[in-house]
Amino acid sequence: MLNGPSSSTVIDSILFRDAFGTPAMREVFSDRALIARYIEVEVALARAQARCGVIPEDAAQTIARESRLEKIDFDHMRHETDIVGYPILPLVHQLVEMCGDAGRYVHWGATTQDIMDSANVLQVRAALDIVEADIRALRAILADLARKHRDTPMAGRTHLQQALPVTFGYKVAIWLAMFDRHQQRLGELRARVQCVSFAGAAGTLASLGDKGFEVQKALAEELGLQVPVTTWHVARDGFAEAVNLLALVTGSLGKIALDIMIMASTEFAEVYEPFVKGRGASSTMPQKRNPISSELMLAAAKGVRQHAGLMVDAMIQDFERATGPWHAEWIAIPESFILSAGALHQAKFALGGLIVDTAQMRRNLGISRGLIVAEAVMMGLAPAIGRQQAHDVVYDACRTVNETGGTLAEALSALPAVTQHFDRAAIEQLTDPANYLGLAPQMVDRALQASAQIV
Repeated sequence: MLNGPSSSTVIDSILFRDAFGTPAMREVFSDRALIARYIEVEVALARAQARCGVIPEDAAQTIARESRLEKIDFDHMRHETDIVGYPILPLVHQLVEMCGDAGRYVHWGATTQDIMDSANVLQVRAALDIVEADIRALRAILADLARKHRDTPMAGRTHLQQALPVTFGYKVAIWLAMFDRHQQRLGELRARVQCVSFAGAAGTLASLGDKGFEVQKALAEELGLQVPVTTWHVARDGFAEAVNLLALVTGSLGKIALDIMIMASTEFAEVYEPFVKGRGASSTMPQKRNPISSELMLAAAKGVRQHAGLMVDAMIQDFERATGPWHAEWIAIPESFILSAGALHQAKFALGGLIVDTAQMRRNLGISRGLIVAEAVMMGLAPAIGRQQAHDVVYDACRTVNETGGTLAEALSALPAVTQHFDRAAIEQLTDPANYLGLAPQMVDRALQASAQIV
């Protein structure tokens, strides 16, 4: 029998929580951390109002000194929250009692959503710090991998069929560029998301008279947040943008995961996740080595994508205070950040120790017996015999390979139209996939240079 409280979701499950999240991100969105943020905002509001002469300075000092998380009766707060439907009034009841006579100034001129939204912004800010650090670490891993395999030839595939040769470094450089863009997006959205929420009952700051803007600005300064141009109680694009960024991040991780899973399949056998004894083992097939981290990354991408849609849906709110969409955010924001952190953690593990079988990549590049570079041969022959004739000659040679076996080099060497212009060594060079990489290596260089400019 399990000791301690049980959980019913992978977010907090003692079995799955570290597969789908990280301790650091769970702590940001824990109940205790959230209530601590509520108290932080209430204290900051008292300090801001004292600065502006709205409440007495000694009252603000008492509120700051006496409002302590460790004094909260969580069971009573939960019971009251079940009744009220929101946690702020139950919290204020306890803060008022803690602060004695100064308690009359707690939550002065504020509304529940002001406190909850501002607290959520503080959570999102801390969560974005974690995501950004993970993205930076992942970019460094990808840059090293792209650099190392700049010239490692492999089959490029379109529609799951071999198309033209590329390099593994080229593939990784594409992954790197995605996360370069994600880091830029993250930096750009901070100003739109990290705004204080303080506007009163209908968002007009009416309860503070001509002190409203002054208090709002002072509160923003206390919390290290931006001042919004207008009240955003029902303008939820900031939070929606943050979660949709996470959908982009995990979507990119899902793309990488899918590539790794296919490349790790028995028939490809080109890459493997790092070996850890027992990881990816099957209960019935001892030979199995399943790509567990990639599977978790893909699952997280699907989960966050659903929440991104929920956040966009939650933007559709009525008048000056919503009748329900706001509550959907309480589900989507914490779960999206936790799932994203888990996916980034899995990506750092999988890519940081990725096993790349360069010899197998080269073998796979050769399984078409030269047909993968038919375009290269055609373009190589064209200056000597003309483009259209070169196309027809190579087409016939490819049919010979498909119907009777052998290699493209062998089929070409049997054609006088080819041998009168090219000896066997030249034909072998033309049909070597490693000689038809295009600008793949140079694209790696360009991607690495561009990535290094992003700070």
